[in-house]
Amino acid sequence: MTIKLLITGGTFDKEYNELNGSLFFRKTHLYEMLKLGRSRVPVKVKTLMMIDSLYMTAAHRRKVLKECLASREKHIVVTHGTDTMPETARLLGAGIKDKTVVLTGAMVPYKFGSSDGMFNLGSAFSFAQTLPPGVYIAMNGRYFNWYNVRKNKAKGEFEEAK
Repeated sequence: MTIKLLITGGTFDKEYNELNGSLFFRKTHLYEMLKLGRSRVPVKVKTLMMIDSLYMTAAHRRKVLKECLASREKHIVVTHGTDTMPETARLLGAGIKDKTVVLTGAMVPYKFGSSDGMFNLGSAFSFAQTLPPGVYIAMNGRYFNWYNVRKNKAKGEFEEAK
């Protein structure tokens, strides 16, 4: 089983400018993360965009949907910024029925060294291989269905929308 890994940016891939304190994108850290995590799952990586999800538009989301639908792989992991991940999951969930798609992200940039990104990425890979077809979000060691998830900004974690 090969997993398609679609990269959209988000906190996973942010870097810190020590001179002015800003966060920015240079290149994805996912190759390094897969190597460091000693992943042995065959993976095809494609970078779709490198943006903060707060700047993600409907056109960006449609691009993610188009890539998922066109993918030969039936198991897909999408890295995504956490702020608007549920919105993208809802679009994908309404349009994808025959593949297992798992969106994941990080609250702390990978390059900070204390990121939750490695754990979330590993969880997403596991869920993508074991869950039935559908669209999910994997964060904090849990998975959530696309139609019943929200980011609790006060707690800094994902939960069921109820």
